[in-house]
Amino acid sequence: MLLQVILQAKRHPSSILIFIFTGVGGTGAALYVSHLALFNPGVSWNRKNNPEPWNKLGPNDQYKFYSVSVDYSKLKREGLDF
Repeated sequence: MLLQVILQAKRHPSSILIFIFTGVGGTGAALYVSHLALFNPGVSWNRKNNPEPWNKLGPNDQYKFYSVSVDYSKLKREGLDF
């Protein structure tokens, strides 16, 4: 497959940018999905030792990838502690 891409790029040099942007987009998508799988509190990889990891999150924990208007360091816990 890589050989076909190289041959296509040699025959049509204007297609090099298409291959570059497709590769960068695919890599970015794979990195984002791996970030969600590893750092999202709704995903539990170890069910025996930590079956509900979202219960350990405090109000100061930022689990979103990017937060525009919320400063998580200033949040306080609401409600009862169980």
